Amino acid sequence: MRVVVDLRRCESNALCMGIAPEVFELDDDDVLHILDGTPDESLRPQVLEAIRNCPKQAISVEED
Repeated sequence: MRVVVDLRRCESNALCMGIAPEVFELDDDDVLHILDGTPDESLRPQVLEAIRNCPKQAISVEED
């Protein structure tokens, strides 16, 4: 899986970072970064939860 964030929609509210800190990070300037764009399959539940909880629906997963 490949994690994708639409930064035009992202509000940088850090909900995803709270759910999957191994994948998402908010920097000091409140800009969201993907730490691991192709996370291990064991992180799929957290990534999917982050997608469900994103208020702007800015996160998606592309399957390889």
